[in-house]
Amino acid sequence: MKEWLRQNPQYVPTGLNATLNTSHQLRNGLRRQGWSVQETTSEVRLIPPGSTIPDFFNGDNDDDDPELSAASFGLEFQLRDFLAQNISAINVNGKRLNLYVDPTGRDGIEYPTAVGPIDILAVDDTGAFFVFELKRVRTPDRAIGQLTRYMGWVRETIGKDQKVNGIIIAKEISNGLRYAISVIPNVSLSEYEVDFRLKPAQNIQ
Repeated sequence: MKEWLRQNPQYVPTGLNATLNTSHQLRNGLRRQGWSVQETTSEVRLIPPGSTIPDFFNGDNDDDDPELSAASFGLEFQLRDFLAQNISAINVNGKRLNLYVDPTGRDGIEYPTAVGPIDILAVDDTGAFFVFELKRVRTPDRAIGQLTRYMGWVRETIGKDQKVNGIIIAKEISNGLRYAISVIPNVSLSEYEVDFRLKPAQNIQ
């Protein structure tokens, strides 16, 4: 990514330098300017503001119905990026959240820990932590093990004096998971909905 930005300096985020700044700082700068950043094990894809992401929605499409009421995110990172970009506008258990930012400037997207990366790490206005575990479709029961592992790491390291909450978000939550969290404090479940509509736009305004 840094090499591409050095070759295309017109896209370097304002105030940053493709040589001097870290890849993490550059990614954050691009996101602030509306870019979508897709990361895989082998590449980083940069999607300009206003562009569409191929296969963003996944599901059965009825060509006769302009409304797709049961769409889901095609890939988990798309769900993560959408939530991260809109975290302050989403009501979570009655709280308004912000992405956690550590003293080094590292934000809470794919936050690295000794037990694996946290999908999203956020805080509320009291300093309480919210650990998000995201599953794009149906949530397997093992998600609770992942979540509590991350919550434990936060409590033992950066969140010693703060409340640590866990949230599992998926298109569909299993009953097994509902039973499991009924005996685990500070953990909640949420199902997301995607409402995608097509509006006729052929008329000249």
